Amino acid sequence: MPQLPDDLDAVAVRTWCSLALEALGRERAEIDAINVYPVADGDTGTNLYLTFESAAAAVEAVFAAHETGTTAPATADAVRAMAHGALIGARGNSGTILAQLLRGMAGVLADGGGADRLRLALASAADAARQAVAHPVDGTVLTVAAAAADAARDTGPGLRAVVTAAYDGALAALVRTPEQLAVLGRAGVVDAGGRGLVAVLGALVQTATGQAPVRSPGTGKAPVPVDGGSVVGLPVGGTPVPDALDCPEGGGGPAFEVIYLLEAGDAEVARLRTRLDALGDSLVVVGGDGLFHVHVHVDDAGAAVEAGVEAGRPYRIRITHFATESGHDVRVQAEPARRAVVVVVPGDGLAGLCTEAGATTVIARPGEPPASGELVDAIRRAHAREVVLLPNDAALRHTAAAAAEQARTEGVRVALVPTRAAVQGIAALAVHEADRGFDEDVVAMTAAAGATRYAELAVAEHRSWTTAGVCQAGDVLGLIDGDVAVIGSDVPATARTVLDRMLAAGGELVTLVLGEDVPDTLGDALEEHVRESHLAVDTVVYRGGHQRAPLLIGVE
Repeated sequence: MPQLPDDLDAVAVRTWCSLALEALGRERAEIDAINVYPVADGDTGTNLYLTFESAAAAVEAVFAAHETGTTAPATADAVRAMAHGALIGARGNSGTILAQLLRGMAGVLADGGGADRLRLALASAADAARQAVAHPVDGTVLTVAAAAADAARDTGPGLRAVVTAAYDGALAALVRTPEQLAVLGRAGVVDAGGRGLVAVLGALVQTATGQAPVRSPGTGKAPVPVDGGSVVGLPVGGTPVPDALDCPEGGGGPAFEVIYLLEAGDAEVARLRTRLDALGDSLVVVGGDGLFHVHVHVDDAGAAVEAGVEAGRPYRIRITHFATESGHDVRVQAEPARRAVVVVVPGDGLAGLCTEAGATTVIARPGEPPASGELVDAIRRAHAREVVLLPNDAALRHTAAAAAEQARTEGVRVALVPTRAAVQGIAALAVHEADRGFDEDVVAMTAAAGATRYAELAVAEHRSWTTAGVCQAGDVLGLIDGDVAVIGSDVPATARTVLDRMLAAGGELVTLVLGEDVPDTLGDALEEHVRESHLAVDTVVYRGGHQRAPLLIGVE
């Protein structure tokens, strides 16, 4: 039996994230079905799951970076990664609030995870979440979070006592939400976001005590009895409550949900809050230290995005259109296309290139690999019966496989082409033909990707051993097919050496993708080098925008 933690160290945080993700995965569909506030669009459970998936992935990345060491990561690194992962992966109103709850906890737990620190962390989380919501409402996840903090504050010593009290307090508050919010009472359900928070706190109890909280028999969810013992929420058969959508608070609102990440200062964000509050409702702005996650429901989506542009640099912009139908909100769906391609790209420049070619793109920003939920979202946005998925990174193979499997359960035929670099994805997209048979198209794209060798340049951050010898901090590394093959002192000379080694085995087309800070003159010089040194080899040059590597190279 594993040793139970006396405080929330990095290992305990990792365990908590894993158990919370499992719990939200189990309860996702049921939470979706009781989602009637603020918009009855049935996605709260899914949004919470995807948000926590991003948080858990960020924690796993911290542990992966310590695989060669003898000690676990610092607690501060784990909790900050959890909060940052949730921030960049937050989905919907509920996921955005969850991200702020985790951020509030992380700010305290970074200095220690004992019982007293956890009490403070729960209080900080509840306060931070309430402040992030423009117009807080009782009977929501905010109420449940505050009750958890109050219960933890009034309990005895010890981590296990604190987490158990927090869970019990949250559960008791969840039961009362239909009495506090009329839309919930009429529908006969508890608050969906609050129920998700109870699941997350239940995972924290399991982490600290080794035992999961007892669940209501026959329902697979936390017990939430009202009026003498009936269970509020989802009937045993999994059918949504019939009148759950017949509530004025859940319908008739703004036409669009707008979400984006924003790089901006605190003063600019304060002005943005005021402007967005005037444009719509369900406004939640979370984050800090220059990076914020913005969520709002508006009628003028363009104005909401423009406000973000004026405040700073918005990106990962997602706009969902709602339409009023039969008195409640539903997502607009057109007839699906026959086939689409979803491609992960490392920068804005390639995103534009792939979009022009008809693909749906997901941007993998430096240090922020997309989670499987983000890939599933992209597959849904592509809205096609058949989808070819190009992950363009060997490290994303498991993430992409999970996304493909999820999409298949939703009735989409998905083929995963295991591209390991963006230049392989470009080669595959170049031969894509939607008019031919699906299998034939996938084979052609796979063959094109497989025939493309790939390389990239990187700058060494510290002295280390590589497959090409010892490198020093600041050296330019040329990686061919993922392995360091060249160690140089500057980008142009290293790039020429890498190209010559790759073309020594033959090639017909060289693809160069220049990073944001690389001048166009480098592309011109390398193109001239190829033309003079390697006859009958063509070269194409693209601007990749803000990407991790200063230069990507492909040879077909």
